[in-house]
Amino acid sequence: MTPGARVEATIELLTAIDADDQAPDHIVDGYFRSRRYAGSGDRRDVGGRVYDVLRRRAKLDWWIERTGLSLETNSRLRAISFLILEERKSLDDVKAMFTGTRHCPELLSDPEAELAEALYGRPLLNRDMPDHVRLEYPEWMDRPFRALWGDKLEQEMSALNQVAPLDLRVNTIKGTPEDALARLQEDYITCAPTSLSPLGIRVEGKVRLGGTRAFKEGLVEVQDEGSQLVSMLCGAKPGMTVVDYCAGAGGKTLALAAAMADEGRLSGRLFALDISRYRMDRMTPRLKRAGAVQVRRRAIAAVDEPWVEEHKGFADRVLIDVPCTGTGSWRRNPDARWCFTPERLAEIRENQQRIMLSAAELVKPHGRLIYVTCSLLQEENEQQLAWFVEKKPEFQPIPIDEVWSETVGGPPPPSGPCLRLSPASAGTDGFFCAVLERQR
Repeated sequence: MTPGARVEATIELLTAIDADDQAPDHIVDGYFRSRRYAGSGDRRDVGGRVYDVLRRRAKLDWWIERTGLSLETNSRLRAISFLILEERKSLDDVKAMFTGTRHCPELLSDPEAELAEALYGRPLLNRDMPDHVRLEYPEWMDRPFRALWGDKLEQEMSALNQVAPLDLRVNTIKGTPEDALARLQEDYITCAPTSLSPLGIRVEGKVRLGGTRAFKEGLVEVQDEGSQLVSMLCGAKPGMTVVDYCAGAGGKTLALAAAMADEGRLSGRLFALDISRYRMDRMTPRLKRAGAVQVRRRAIAAVDEPWVEEHKGFADRVLIDVPCTGTGSWRRNPDARWCFTPERLAEIRENQQRIMLSAAELVKPHGRLIYVTCSLLQEENEQQLAWFVEKKPEFQPIPIDEVWSETVGGPPPPSGPCLRLSPASAGTDGFFCAVLERQR
């Protein structure tokens, strides 16, 4: 691909990401699957630039507005601004890529050329930028983030703007961590055990994991170290009845299945529930590869699900990884930070509360409800926990130190009533986890 064609691909992908709810990596992968002519270098260059623009969106938009040209911000203007401000291109350089010829972006309009000229020679960072622009988060989240982190705001937000590592979980149905490390190294994958999860492996650099024996044979699964830890905190064991209430793509379901395995086979009953039948169906090949086909899957209604009414008080463990703003996963989905408003947060909180009340019905006396989000906002975490305990006083939180000692072993990274992880504090995605036990 020519430099111009790579820029055009960048603009097309940024536009598609803005218009679609899918994660950026899925959109990028789908884009290049239909363009076999693009080489590995093209994919690296375009993919890297797309993510770089997404991680600098607030600063780019600030500069576009700063020029006073009254331009309506879009993917094309962001790409032009990125080339000037970050890649230090000149106006002539940009014009040489925006030629309008085959596979290249259309010629610059007069306002676009004026924008490029106005930005030339400027640094991307400017001392007049407010913190929410400089650190790339929505202005309305400034108050909750400051309330949470105080003087650690810059450290925490800077970590959320970095590239996330590739973490794997060893599937103990198929082997040990030592087996998995040896198998990966046979395929020339540079990797090492994670620092917190005893089942985690962190891979260095970008790799084609799907071609490795360890992945094909189900010995490893892609799962962030933080997600592994909250799965372990469920304390699922062979012979139990366990429900993954918001199973999604099934990452935690697979971790629970491995924890419940006895002599290479799932022991007990493990239910994966989700409102999306499509997600339930997509889980099939993962379950087969992992050797966990005994998992029982069910698509449920968002409200008033009869299955819940029929199975009250039957589960030892119920995991609810509720839908949330996903602020803890911004390293992987940098575009997600612009998808939410205070109004949407209020809707999400109501949905979380409905799920908590419904899932709680399934927990037996002395059973446990595990509440998880990949959000960093207290509104979705500590405040929801306080609301739930007031509504359901028969559920009492267990100190996370105690749960961690039972399940993971040793002291948790941050001590406290609940587990709170972030890229800055733990090197994982952001997660919140509270474990509650139902009293008689």
